[in-house]
Amino acid sequence: MLNTPTILLIDDDIDDQEIFTSALAFIDNAIACTIAPNGYEGIMQLNDSDVLPDLIFLDLNMPVMNGIQFLREIKAAHKAKDVPVIIFSTASDIKTIEEAKQLGAHDFITKPEKFSELVGLLHGLLFPATR
Repeated sequence: MLNTPTILLIDDDIDDQEIFTSALAFIDNAIACTIAPNGYEGIMQLNDSDVLPDLIFLDLNMPVMNGIQFLREIKAAHKAKDVPVIIFSTASDIKTIEEAKQLGAHDFITKPEKFSELVGLLHGLLFPATR
């Protein structure tokens, strides 16, 4: 991605939202990130938006509509079906990872414990050519 990417983060954990957006700001203040607290709200935001995000970061364990349900819905026939979805979750069991990838997830990242690890992960994903 040459331009500054736009991101939709779908995660119900407020602490995780703050850490994620802080890591993005640390990388580049120009990165635009909108947040949805669950899959349903994420779909509503995508439906209401004229411009799709470059990437969707998706937690799996959320109320109302979880990450797997969101993936099923968006990859079926949604206008955002071609937006890469990166699972960003504390879940790390092989079955869940396989299910998410079969449903069309672009990548699967287990939430790192350290802020510096998150910054490194995000930087590598958003700006793979600049190491």
